[in-house]
Amino acid sequence: MTSQKNSPFTKPLGFIFLTVLSFSVVHGDVHHYDFVVREKNFTRLCQTKSMLVVNDSFPGPEIRVHKGDTVYVNVHNQGYYGFTIHWHGIKQPRNPWSDGPEFITQCPIPPGTNFTYEVILSEEEGTLWWHAHSDWTRASVHGSFIILPVVGTTFPFPQPDEEEIIILGSWYTEELQSVVDEDMESGRDLPSSDAYTINGQPGDLCPCSSEATYRRKVDYGKTYLLRIVNANLNAEIFFAIAQHNLTVVGLDGAYIKPITTTFIMILPGQTMDVLLEANQPLGQYYMAARLFWTEDPQVDNFDHANSTAILEYNGNYTSPTSPSFPRTLPSYFDMLGALSFTGQIRSLATPEYPINVPLNVTTKMYIVVSMNALYCEHTGCDSDYEIAASLNNNSWANPSTDVLQAYYRNISGVYSTDFLDQPLSHYNYTEAIFDPDIVYTSQGRKVKVLNYNESVEIVFQGTNVLDHSMSHPIHLHGNSFYVVGFGLGIFDNETDPKGFNLVDPPQVTTYAIPKTGWLAIRFIADNPGVWFWHCHFEKHLSWGMEAVFIVKNGGTAETSIRDPPSYMPPCVVSLNSRVQDSDASIGKQILE
Repeated sequence: MTSQKNSPFTKPLGFIFLTVLSFSVVHGDVHHYDFVVREKNFTRLCQTKSMLVVNDSFPGPEIRVHKGDTVYVNVHNQGYYGFTIHWHGIKQPRNPWSDGPEFITQCPIPPGTNFTYEVILSEEEGTLWWHAHSDWTRASVHGSFIILPVVGTTFPFPQPDEEEIIILGSWYTEELQSVVDEDMESGRDLPSSDAYTINGQPGDLCPCSSEATYRRKVDYGKTYLLRIVNANLNAEIFFAIAQHNLTVVGLDGAYIKPITTTFIMILPGQTMDVLLEANQPLGQYYMAARLFWTEDPQVDNFDHANSTAILEYNGNYTSPTSPSFPRTLPSYFDMLGALSFTGQIRSLATPEYPINVPLNVTTKMYIVVSMNALYCEHTGCDSDYEIAASLNNNSWANPSTDVLQAYYRNISGVYSTDFLDQPLSHYNYTEAIFDPDIVYTSQGRKVKVLNYNESVEIVFQGTNVLDHSMSHPIHLHGNSFYVVGFGLGIFDNETDPKGFNLVDPPQVTTYAIPKTGWLAIRFIADNPGVWFWHCHFEKHLSWGMEAVFIVKNGGTAETSIRDPPSYMPPCVVSLNSRVQDSDASIGKQILE
């Protein structure tokens, strides 16, 4: 069977950009997509700019399949620089080759070439998404990845009448990658967005935006499943719909116990399945998105824009001058509101949707998450230091080839296996610290090696180094994890574990370390391969707040990493790269 997905094109372009081919196999259907990635002009906030997008659309095309299916996505790079694609929240059993983060599991797809990803679905069900995983290209290269229940089954909640995808994004007026490159070279702070978007549009409250505001028409009495994706680069987002309650039933491709609320707080990288009952008087109502700011309120250099879309009832009525705005949308600084919402999240944990929380932990890690500084050792810095970030005092620096190739082919010099299970030093993590011995960190490529089937517990501890405490949305590739606890202040190893939720903790792939607080997670390392984990604020990722797990093979072919595909993008160091010569020779070794 061949079916055509919704396409942004209205006339032939020589070949079909987005085709889905499905045929029955034992473990699910197989689907084929083509992503053509190239520059296109878009106009927002009264200005026109060119940016990289997939199939000429922003946001990019939807992938819609069933649980257990396999998806092949042939990505054609018709842009000006290399990039990769990541399938966020998808475990990819034994298949890190198609996970996507650049210089971790692959090198960028060069301009004028293509690469086919094999996306293997297993346990995931619900709403996920895909995005570029190179520099800041995910600002415009992203889209939804919808995983329906297995054919013949249905949702563990009342069947909705219709569905709607809501993608929350960022808009940058300037050419983003050029600005990021300049700021990284100078050591300055990285750019903030000029507006947030709902399905690609800033909405009525932003300049030159009212005519293009996204609208969703609904029928009174129907129930709608909203599939919400936070594709923002650096923003935790509050979202609400005027005079309507929301019922959250899914998070990160797994179902949860229903939460009825007047707003949600969604992290960058997170996805939520939300039921909306169209039960209010006929009229127009704003859907609104606003930043949740966890840095010092006196630091106000953030995007204050309120993004809006319009929920519009069908029927005969007199439209108001302006839709009603959600009074329940929290303020920028509503920490208690955010924690109150997050604290309600629990896994469904039923016989049909069981969970498997590790009870006998074999590996414990205590990881201090910090903002830092590096001594500037290259030309172009504005001062003697540049901004950095670290995990247990290691600020990640990308190699010139990817870690996965080096691991699989046993190539030395690309990474070291000495990532620390404990911080180098202990101090008052929640106090503003300016001690140079703590402020300054070091760059490296330290990975943590795990044996197959190890039960891992990690406590992430937030800090206030440089008086720069904020929350950090941590994302783990290749695994979901259970959030067994979180709290404010410094983690107490004697008392806090007594309050861990080992019955129905959330099973997620992205979750926040609270501002000046801690987050405790557990997972089973049963997916052999090389797996990235990092803060999902793109700023912090650029500054080095990331690391890598290598999960060793088990004792059988079924518990070992798969062989690589016949073609992987080559690792070529650009002429203007600041990568050291020794690293460049490693890249040459791979090519040979």
